Amino acid sequence: MKIAIGNDHVAIDMKNEIKLYLENKGYEVINVGTDSTERFNYPVSGFKVGKMVAENKADLGILICGTGVGIGLAANKVHGIRCVTCSDPYTAKLSKEHNNTNILSFGARVIGIETAKMIVDEWLNAKFEGGRHQNRIDMLKEIEETQNLSE
Repeated sequence: MKIAIGNDHVAIDMKNEIKLYLENKGYEVINVGTDSTERFNYPVSGFKVGKMVAENKADLGILICGTGVGIGLAANKVHGIRCVTCSDPYTAKLSKEHNNTNILSFGARVIGIETAKMIVDEWLNAKFEGGRHQNRIDMLKEIEETQNLSE
């Protein structure tokens, strides 16, 4: 399984630790984030990871910035992306089981590395339940596909 990972300048250390953690578990990790401490605009990484997942160049994505919010918002602007910003493992697990999220984001200034690892594990190990939840995913897709900003 290929996981695209992106970050801003605030989250370099956490990104590197999560990348190594995933590689040690056998995942192929594609780093599209920054490795420089110079200011870096998180929408760049959010968009890159979103596009990679939407275009099936990666199976899933993980994004990390200061809070996880801005970078996740950027990913959610990509058609077909369902990114969840989490600070706890339970939300990560349910986001996959109920919402079939395909990108996970969290904040390097919000959680520590061990919590980040637990969130990643719960999210990756969870399985989409389908059923009544698929109907809701279909509703989200319909909202996305019927948007016309010129109206």
